[in-house]
Amino acid sequence: MKAIQKLEKTISLNEVEKPSGADEALVRVVLSGICNTDLEIARGYANFQGTIGHEFVGVVEECAVVPKLVGKRVLGEINVGCETCDWCSKYDARHCPNRTVLGIVGRDGCHAEFLNLPARNLIEVPGDISDERAVFAEPLAAAYGITERVNIDEDTSIAVIGDGKLGILCAWALAAKTQHLFLIGKHPNKLRIGELGNAEGVILDDAAKMKRRFDVVVEASGSESGFATALDLVRPRGELVLKSTFHGTPKWEAWRVVVDEISVVGSRCGMFGPVIDLLKDSRYPLEELISGERPLTRGVEALDEAEKPGVMKILLRP
Repeated sequence: MKAIQKLEKTISLNEVEKPSGADEALVRVVLSGICNTDLEIARGYANFQGTIGHEFVGVVEECAVVPKLVGKRVLGEINVGCETCDWCSKYDARHCPNRTVLGIVGRDGCHAEFLNLPARNLIEVPGDISDERAVFAEPLAAAYGITERVNIDEDTSIAVIGDGKLGILCAWALAAKTQHLFLIGKHPNKLRIGELGNAEGVILDDAAKMKRRFDVVVEASGSESGFATALDLVRPRGELVLKSTFHGTPKWEAWRVVVDEISVVGSRCGMFGPVIDLLKDSRYPLEELISGERPLTRGVEALDEAEKPGVMKILLRP
């Protein structure tokens, strides 16, 4: 089969052996989405080698363990725990020290014609959710996963920094929980998309008037400058949520965290179950985030395209 792979320092389209459905489900990929983590992996993030990609919707072709899944359209939780350690049995397999992560850690990903995942990781897609919306399940779950890490109610004031795909999804997911959600960014056209999902867009220069105002600030810009902006906006004893994954070591004024007693919270992956209703909800125009669709055979070119200014989500179709 064909797959987009990171091998050494090169991203290329390769012919690789098709996986089997003996021990895990064999899923035929229908659509996959390129995200910023894929681009960071191409730069060296996580030192990953193999087939990249972790956002997908597909159809189960083989599953010896749960035969009734065959033919079902599915999404896939990307973290695969060992099932034997304390984290898997008592806490959260997403933090299993021996876990593999689809297209990120020790497991080939979804920018390919087929992939493997355990049956326990698969979630059937309701028939009223299109493929183009379903492929957003992983990033939307990651956005909504912030609610696992901080308490948010209708009176919580939140600023999301970054008007890219992740920032807009964070804004939409959290706007379902509060009436006070502001999306901070540099691009009026992207902020207008964010406002379609009940967020109020604010140009970055105007955000300077909102210093020390917000209970929660989510850094989703993927840029070092986003850290500084976040520290400017969060109130004393507020919470700063770090959402971006990027390859590099940011420099920021840690002393301000101490002086203002700010809680810094990391947030990575979310669970898919809670966002199925969001995928169905027409108030969240996920299709507006799609900049284009390309065949898998043009995947390397699509990755380059995804890095260009103004480009949102690029989908790959095997």
